[in-house]
Amino acid sequence: MNTSRLFIVSNRLPITIITDDQKFKVQPSSGGLVSAMKSYLAGTSENKHNNFSETFWVGMPCCRPAVWSEAAQGIHESKFTYLPVFYNAKAYECYYNGFSNSTLWPLFHYFPSFAEYNTEHYNYYIQANEAFADTMIRHLRPNDVVWIHDYHLLPLARLLRQAMPELTIGFFLHIPFPSYEIVRLLPRSWREELLYGMLGADLIGFHTMDYATHFLQCIQMVLGLEHNMHIIQHENRLIKADVFPISIDFTLFDNAFDDAKVSVQRAGLQDKFKQQRIIFSVDRLDYTKGVSNRLKAYELFLQNNPEYREKVVFILVVVPSREYITKYAERKKMIDEMISNINSKIGTIHWQPVIYQYNSLNFEEMVALYTSCDIALITPLRDGMNLVAKEFVASRKDQQGVLVLSEMAGAARELTTALIINPNDEKEVSDKILQAMEMPSGEQSKRLEPMRKRIADYDVLTWAADFLNQLNAIKVKQQEFQIKFIDELTKKNLLNDFRKAAKRLILVDYDGTLVSFAPSIMEARPGRRLLELLERLSANEQNNIFILSGRDSTTLENWLGALPLNIIAEHGAKIKLKNGKWKNQLSVEDQTWKQQVRSIMEVYVRRCANTFIEIKEFSIVWHYRKANPEQAKLRALELFAELNEYASDLGAVVVMGNKNIEMRMSGFDKGIILKKKILNEKYDFILAMGDDKTDEDMFKVLSNLKQAYTIKIGSEASYAQYNLQNPQMVQSLLEALSYIPVEQLADKL
Repeated sequence: MNTSRLFIVSNRLPITIITDDQKFKVQPSSGGLVSAMKSYLAGTSENKHNNFSETFWVGMPCCRPAVWSEAAQGIHESKFTYLPVFYNAKAYECYYNGFSNSTLWPLFHYFPSFAEYNTEHYNYYIQANEAFADTMIRHLRPNDVVWIHDYHLLPLARLLRQAMPELTIGFFLHIPFPSYEIVRLLPRSWREELLYGMLGADLIGFHTMDYATHFLQCIQMVLGLEHNMHIIQHENRLIKADVFPISIDFTLFDNAFDDAKVSVQRAGLQDKFKQQRIIFSVDRLDYTKGVSNRLKAYELFLQNNPEYREKVVFILVVVPSREYITKYAERKKMIDEMISNINSKIGTIHWQPVIYQYNSLNFEEMVALYTSCDIALITPLRDGMNLVAKEFVASRKDQQGVLVLSEMAGAARELTTALIINPNDEKEVSDKILQAMEMPSGEQSKRLEPMRKRIADYDVLTWAADFLNQLNAIKVKQQEFQIKFIDELTKKNLLNDFRKAAKRLILVDYDGTLVSFAPSIMEARPGRRLLELLERLSANEQNNIFILSGRDSTTLENWLGALPLNIIAEHGAKIKLKNGKWKNQLSVEDQTWKQQVRSIMEVYVRRCANTFIEIKEFSIVWHYRKANPEQAKLRALELFAELNEYASDLGAVVVMGNKNIEMRMSGFDKGIILKKKILNEKYDFILAMGDDKTDEDMFKVLSNLKQAYTIKIGSEASYAQYNLQNPQMVQSLLEALSYIPVEQLADKL
């Protein structure tokens, strides 16, 4: 039996406590997350993926502890246990309405002019996340699974990870993740803390590939962290960023079409508006929803197509939200005035162009409107997903009706047969309304069918199971990616396999592997003992030795050129096979780009003492090993971000190495050169050793070869199978391979 427990974490608990005649009532809350999670948990008996021994929902009840104690007696929830987090009212105001919704919300939705930068609000935001962590740590066990939701809790995963490193933590962002240019508007310390907070999770989920790509770009530009196939190495862990477009309970909305209450309300709507076509939209009050743009486009439609006057009605429902925030109150006033203006200017005594309701709808009312309307007009200026679009599609069992959908909604990536519009283009929206009005019944059905299939195939249960399955998968991968120092048994097996092998391949990095790092790059010259060791190994015809280095070919030739071994320079850009001549693996084209990059790096040399530039044939490197660590780290991140702005245009890549930043031509690395030039022969035994990020490419290529031993030098987790502490231990291992006669190896162990 699975003994792990699931902790779902959101800003609010999925209930609201209200006071009525001195008594407390508990009412369920609404919202996409609540609906999604409740639908998933409700399927416990049928859903084989939900196999947790117990489930908790963590969130703020937004009431005093005494009120919660009394109100909780009336809670009868069998699917999960509530775990309340208490936070005083003033602090909550600054955390929720302040930083969460007056800073993060407008920024992440591309409304930077609406964002406020209030240090007090930010501090309360961090304190709120600490309150969540403190509450949870008192209840968590090491093998529990934590699933954190949304922008209110960006720092929480790291706080939990620091307290309980063994936890399995997933984070899902329900709103867009913006581009680096937006994120960089946040003060430096804020954006770093938020990004590091998200990286406390094992799996970070987004609605669309755009959002995931923006996140990966941000951690690269802000934190200097690279990724490989959406997997990030950070603090000796693997973290995955992936795409999980949230969905709905398709069956619930599909079946609702035939529900008796829905049918009655639909019949009433159809009777009332039998002489008119219905356009319908429903949104929460928010400036991101584009309601004013929608009204302008509808007015333009009526102006350009007067034949539809008195033959169409726009039913607009706006659900109250955050009216106490100034921008929301302003938006409400603007919408009210626009509707009044359209109705008075275009309407008649017998016809009202816009029917407006500022209130919530119950489920039956909502589905009745979904299934009565001719057009669902959903045009947000920016939206993480927009489940209303999916609900409309799922409810149309009759396969009639047209979805007009903003390309700025995450749902547009899936619902591709809708009429896709740009919400800022009033004429395009107006034209699409006309196209929808005149669309034949057969085309409506043809467009709805694939969208309905997509939602049915990837419903909310599939979404949740997909996320939790991928969370488990990355934890398994983490077990393979860990620090595992070579013990005596492993060393014995390695030496025995070497002895038995007829043909052996030895791949060794130079700096940090064969020799220790030196204050000056020229001080790392190999000593006599190392040269003699390499010569002994090379003299055995059964051994094929490659030195793979990021150094330039001239230096490597001076140091190692007399030895009968293979040398690879500049991470694979140049190669010299045993007793041969140097050959370029890249064409030597225009190198003027290096002058441009050098001028950038020279600024950082001036700004950061004890740093210097190394110019190679195919790359240029900024070294900061001897600089002040704190200052160098800051400057390195700045340089890394600046160089990345030029890299793609120049056909180059920027690599953050061990105390250096290198910009080199793209198309080669140690993994590529290994596959193209080295592994074209068969070997009975392979030994690969390296210390740097650039060596991870080599380790990954060799990971599936049974005859390969891969060793990371240093105490960092790696794709390599094992670790050795330092270059001295590398030389000791190579000595064991070079000195002991093959036939006596087993006897000497």
